[in-house]
Amino acid sequence: MARRLRIAIVGYGTAGQAATLFLSAQGHQLDVFEQAPAPGPVGAGFLLQPTGLGVLTRLGLHEQALARGQRIERLYGCNARGRAVMDMRYADHSSGCFGLGMTRGSLFALLHEAWPDASSLHAGMRIDGVDADGRHLLDSAGARHGPFDLIVAADGAHSRLRTAAPELVRRQSVYPWGAVWCLLPAGDWPHADTLHQRYAGTREMIGLLPVGRRADREGRWLTFFFSLPGDQVEAFDAAALQRLRERLQQLWPQALALLDEVREPGQLQRARYRDVVLRAPVHERLVFIGDAAHAMSPQLGQGVNMALLDAEALADALSAHDDVDSALAHYPRLRRQHMAVYQRLSRWLTPLFQSDRSALAYLRDACFDPLGRLPLARGQMLKILTGTKQAWWR
Repeated sequence: MARRLRIAIVGYGTAGQAATLFLSAQGHQLDVFEQAPAPGPVGAGFLLQPTGLGVLTRLGLHEQALARGQRIERLYGCNARGRAVMDMRYADHSSGCFGLGMTRGSLFALLHEAWPDASSLHAGMRIDGVDADGRHLLDSAGARHGPFDLIVAADGAHSRLRTAAPELVRRQSVYPWGAVWCLLPAGDWPHADTLHQRYAGTREMIGLLPVGRRADREGRWLTFFFSLPGDQVEAFDAAALQRLRERLQQLWPQALALLDEVREPGQLQRARYRDVVLRAPVHERLVFIGDAAHAMSPQLGQGVNMALLDAEALADALSAHDDVDSALAHYPRLRRQHMAVYQRLSRWLTPLFQSDRSALAYLRDACFDPLGRLPLARGQMLKILTGTKQAWWR
């Protein structure tokens, strides 16, 4: 795109940060709004897939990401009896393929440090909506900002800007399950290259993901998470922490010592997830990216990857077209099929790991691993894991 646009980016999480880097590199004038007075990371550690790492590579951040994260070669999950349910290795997809465990803090710092104009971020400003003309933003104090040639809504799963285009929303609900989580020193944990999970039916899931370095602490770290029904997540207290310890002793005694320093329920963060599906991510000059456009269960581990891919695709659409309207017509086509596959898979697979349907656990435990050993099915599972899965006809 030849002309310089004035663009507003609302939200400074992964999607907003990546969009900021891509669009500032194209020479556009940016106004970035973040409601937190001191912007920082929100959420547990995550597994960056090869597709997401490819976006960071394009931003020139590949080596820095590797230095801060932890290379993951394998995803392994078993049930309470120790029977393997899932065992996938990245190298079986392609030679040299791997995931990268990272803390949210490390990724936030990496992207923030890469933006040369980070001092111009409008922090502590909550944007509540879009003015009737579609070109101005309205903040919580009643002030009006703009006009903008393009407004990028990257304000997360609880997006306020979705209210500006309610006709776009096909689905918007809270998952009945969530998790408690924390970061733990890795110590001598022996599985430095593996995401390990334990499943107790479909009602409990425990995970340990090596995530490399923290932005604020020395050493190597793990993300610990324990999946629970949403009402138990909200009511998590001292008694619940004791029950968690008891369940760890029963289900995964080798991991219990890692929680020795966790003595108060407040040391475990609480996470709830939303299911958001839009009919289209574009409304006039407003475009939704990241969780604002497609929040989903974390079962497939694709949230950060999708945010990075969205930002990249939006920048590519703007670069490929001479006017904003043509670029915004093209952007959904770049992401539609890939996104639809993962939204459907998330909805289908989540009940196998988080639900009240106990019978599904027997089906999962009996079929998932044997199915994954069949060459064709294994190839498709690895495509899903690595983030490269497209619609079946592609």
